[in-house]
Amino acid sequence: MAEPRLNLGKATVLLVQASATELDILGQMFIGFGVKGIRKCTSVEDAEAVSATQPFDLMVVDCDIPDGAGYDFVQRLRRAEENANRLAPIMLVCGHAAPSNVERARDCGANFVVAKPLTPPIVYDRLMWMAREQRQWVEAEGYVGPDRRHKAFGPPAGEKGRRHDDLGLEVGLPIGPDLEQDEIDALMNPRRAVA
Repeated sequence: MAEPRLNLGKATVLLVQASATELDILGQMFIGFGVKGIRKCTSVEDAEAVSATQPFDLMVVDCDIPDGAGYDFVQRLRRAEENANRLAPIMLVCGHAAPSNVERARDCGANFVVAKPLTPPIVYDRLMWMAREQRQWVEAEGYVGPDRRHKAFGPPAGEKGRRHDDLGLEVGLPIGPDLEQDEIDALMNPRRAVA
């Protein structure tokens, strides 16, 4: 079966990198993916000005901009209700994927964090992941962005869920006899039918 493809021909992407060399490499990578609308910024100030006037389908922001400016840019953008890009998917790129950097990226409202060095297969895989993700949007006092939980396990036992679609952990009564162990084993190890 063929791998699903992502048509990025009409996508507009904002790339924010402090290093001009890394910005060029990242730009070439997205050109290779078929993106025709690329806007490059080497500073957060430029990115803020551009994002206030032009809509983007994706933003790729460098975490390694001095003084945490990349994280702060994402956090300000997520809270800017008048900015059309506040809901755009954001991929943060960092030199070191230390737990503290990943937590900071998660808490500022980014969709995904990718560690350098970047390779086209890794970036494309993360783009596919972000295109398929269906996390809900959360607006709370201390956080604005996609739900930080990647898996919905439902609310803790005995607790009412915070979301309208949270399922309880209550299990219904059995509707038939339990399976025997050999029947369970047969389900786990299917055999070929012999004619």
